[in-house]
Amino acid sequence: MKAAIYERYGPPEVVKMRDIPRPDPGPEEVLVRVRATSVTTGDWRQRAAAYPGILWLPGRLFSGLFRPRHKVLGSEFAGEVAGLGEGTTDFAVGDRVYGMSQRGAHAEYLVIPADKAIAPIPEGLSFDEAAALPFGGLCALVFLRDFAALTPGMRLLVVGASGGVGSYALQVGKALGAEVTGVASTPHLDYLRKLGADHVIDYTRDEIARPGAGYDVILDTVGAVDFFGVAPALTDRGLFLPLNFGLREMIQALWFRRPGGQRVLLGVNGDSKEDLEQLSGMVAQGQVQPQIDSGFAFDDIRAAYVRVEGRHRTGSVVVSMETYTGVY
Repeated sequence: MKAAIYERYGPPEVVKMRDIPRPDPGPEEVLVRVRATSVTTGDWRQRAAAYPGILWLPGRLFSGLFRPRHKVLGSEFAGEVAGLGEGTTDFAVGDRVYGMSQRGAHAEYLVIPADKAIAPIPEGLSFDEAAALPFGGLCALVFLRDFAALTPGMRLLVVGASGGVGSYALQVGKALGAEVTGVASTPHLDYLRKLGADHVIDYTRDEIARPGAGYDVILDTVGAVDFFGVAPALTDRGLFLPLNFGLREMIQALWFRRPGGQRVLLGVNGDSKEDLEQLSGMVAQGQVQPQIDSGFAFDDIRAAYVRVEGRHRTGSVVVSMETYTGVY
């Protein structure tokens, strides 16, 4: 099968197309023929070893200290069940499925345990649309539902609201009943309104977090603000929730964690079948819609990486596996 592999850390040019053996499903595993995948911020950071600050060493230990431990990246996938391991009963060959894998989605086939984040594609979605959902959608769901404990009537500020996670955080926040304000640049404000934002802020012209604004939760999806800069915009018991964090945020999270006062909370979301099924339900109810910034052919995956690294996308960067012409 064809796969996009990388054997050293570096720019998009380190990614090569190669033929590698097709995996076989083991007991209680599902073999998926991948029809669409994506390039996420996580893929970029692993490929380039671009881990922020103090996280550089843990990141390198995770992905391989001197060279990549696993050569095929890719987490989001959508496709068809092509095979089942012994004891797998939840799926049938031919089922249209989507989900999140730890790695391996930048290939024509991947294997995933049947009890992990894999579920039927919501009715009416294409493979490309389904592949655009899990990374940003699950991150937004877990951070807002679990970490922020968002409830109806709370006021939420999403910084980076047009990006791969922010565009879903805005929708999930609305679905959970919050009053949502989205922050983006001038060209993206109408996009935020289309997603349902109650208010929008143009960071190129206005103050992102105006003192006294009274937000219950500020979710920073892109690492654009600091707690001390936004604390005056929080309520007395408000929460600052940064997706990207380093030593500064770790110290702040330890210092500002009093239940009765303002808090900084750090977290990393898991990818579970139950959360994916809840996300599917939100799609079925029209509360969440896939957001695709751009699409690329499989053999142009390097260009997809370039788009992600530009940090100015609106939604997910999807890669279709249907075309391959043999370049690089």
